[in-house]
Amino acid sequence: MSCFLPRERSDCWGRWPQGPEGAPLVNITLQVWRQTGPSQPGGFKTYQVSGISEEMSFLEMLDVLNERLVNQGDEPVAFDHDCREGICGTCGVMIDGQAHGPQAGTATCQLHMRKFDDGATITVEPWRAAGFPLIKDLVVDRSSFDRIIEAGGYITVDTGSAPDANIVPVPKEAADTAFDAAACIGCGACVAACPNGAANLFTSAKISHLNLLPQGQAERWSRTENMVEVMEQYFGSCTNHGECEKACPKQISIDFIAMMNADYVRSKFKNRRLIAQEI
Repeated sequence: MSCFLPRERSDCWGRWPQGPEGAPLVNITLQVWRQTGPSQPGGFKTYQVSGISEEMSFLEMLDVLNERLVNQGDEPVAFDHDCREGICGTCGVMIDGQAHGPQAGTATCQLHMRKFDDGATITVEPWRAAGFPLIKDLVVDRSSFDRIIEAGGYITVDTGSAPDANIVPVPKEAADTAFDAAACIGCGACVAACPNGAANLFTSAKISHLNLLPQGQAERWSRTENMVEVMEQYFGSCTNHGECEKACPKQISIDFIAMMNADYVRSKFKNRRLIAQEI
């Protein structure tokens, strides 16, 4: 969801943490990118945000800023968020030029203000990539990721009653590696960090977590070819800078990109053979 106004806080959502009695408070200067729409000019606007608990997450600090802006009669900062638990992949901004901020393996919603010094100046920008056109302020359109997923199609499974557990043997190494790939939350940090604006880490993770398992073999080659070719319609090419792996909040390895590239080459041969057999 996009946060244009502060969410009503209740026990089910948690309250803004105040920290233990006597917990340090920090005063920061925010330089936030403001832009009313994709066709409108944008620029940085400076805000002084004081009295922020070190126990607050970065998004909760933005909530405080927005509450103060609304109370002043100003337009709040638009930013994406949902679960705030590092699971959904909805949140994500550039913080001081780093996707999700300075803490490795951490999504923006899990980054806490104790990572910043009192009096720090923090620059906050949206993802910068041609494949993620800006909507407003810190919100970008990541529907290009949806197009890649859609191109993957489906997997063939038997319908009917649930099969017995472990009826399909899966080597532990394959299961563990597939699980690592499936950890991708689709936040887009890999694209934002890549100097080429490439989405190879995202696409390879989504391809590999199925291609490594027996259940994903039936459509393996068509899935790989289709997803890679749709990816290339929206994003740049990978040149192995490795920035994507460093920026990924789930620390997904670029080894998956190598696996995807190998499968893509094989798919070109295997899919053509299948077409010849049909003719």
